[in-house]
Amino acid sequence: MDKDKEQAIARKGRHIGVVIAVTMVIWLGMNLFIGPALELPVRYALLFDFAAIAAFIYAGVNIFQLWRMRQDSQR
Repeated sequence: MDKDKEQAIARKGRHIGVVIAVTMVIWLGMNLFIGPALELPVRYALLFDFAAIAAFIYAGVNIFQLWRMRQDSQR
């Protein structure tokens, strides 16, 4: 495997990790701390849930792409 391909795989893996970590922190922060502190209605919590689901789907698609990149690089 060439160096550029390895770096691309590593960069994509870090990107996925950051997306998942930031999504979790923001989602929990908004639903557990910031939302209740601002006395937001429950429908906003549902909005934050849907945004987190969208981010996790994005991460899942990228994980699949990363898996495919690794499969192609091993051939």
